[in-house]
Parts: sequence; C-alpha cells; structure tokens
Amino acid sequence: MSFYEGSAPVFVRQLTALTAILDKAEAYAAEKKIEPGVLLNARLHPAMYPLTKQIQLACDFGGKACARFAQAELPSMPDTETTFAQLKARIEKVLANIKALPAAKYEGAEKRDITFNVGPDKTMTLTGQQFLNHSAFPNFFFHCATAYDILRHNGVELGKRDFLGVA
Repeated sequence: MSFYEGSAPVFVRQLTALTAILDKAEAYAAEKKIEPGVLLNARLHPAMYPLTKQIQLACDFGGKACARFAQAELPSMPDTETTFAQLKARIEKVLANIKALPAAKYEGAEKRDITFNVGPDKTMTLTGQQFLNHSAFPNFFFHCATAYDILRHNGVELGKRDFLGVA
C-alpha cells in the first residue's frame, strides 16, 4: 500500500462520515425542537471544547496533514462556524482540498521530515510516517470521536456504523 493510500482516503472517509453524523444531529434537533446551538455548543466536560470546535479541529488535523505530506501550502480557515450548514461546508472544503492533492505528491512523504507546532512557541519534527501514526491520526480521530460522543450523549441516535461511515 502506498503512503497516499494509507492516509488521504482514511481522512476522506472519516470526514464524510462526520458530515453524515452532522446531518443526523441537525435532523434530530429539528425533530425534537431543540435549538441547534444547544448541540453545537455542547461539551462532554466543562474543560473540553464544544462540538463546533471538535469539528473544526478534526478538519484542521486531516486537511493540514495531507497538505504537509504533499508539500502543499497549509490550508488556513478561520474558526467562525456557528451552524450545522457552516460546519458541513467546512468539511466539504477540506475534502475538496484533500482530493485536489495528487497521489504522486505523497511519494516519499513517509520518510520526509515534517515539522509542526506543538504549542505556541514550540515545534517538533518527525518523519511523515511517525507524524501520521503518532500525531495526525490520533488527534484527528480523537476529535472525530469526541464530536460523535457529544452528539450521542445528547440523544442523537448514532451507532458505531455511523462513526465508521457504513450506516
């Protein structure tokens, strides 16, 4: 399997599943007459980010990882989304960015050094494979799972198949 096949399609599938999860959350809010902001601002714990930020971070980790692997300019998006439609549009933009990067640009990425921020004034450098395995995927899936968990905790009828994108 190429490095491209082991990275970009994984991000694409999970972001696509995240869109479907947001569709279910939006429909649930409408059906139950819940103000959408209640779900969008819901958190699992007061010290954790709300749903909106979880989606933004999942998008950032997926989109920026692929850009780094393809040696493309890092996408920058302001975190201004306040509705389900805006969050889904952000995901669609990230998906378009990932899909626009040719697989050939990923060649050798597993061995290339990737330098990334790990705090306001600190960077870390890992090989592409280390970055994918120990930073990009764990952070990406953490935020996707947390978004799922927030919605499930708030009554949205979701199952593992929804998270896996096979519902």
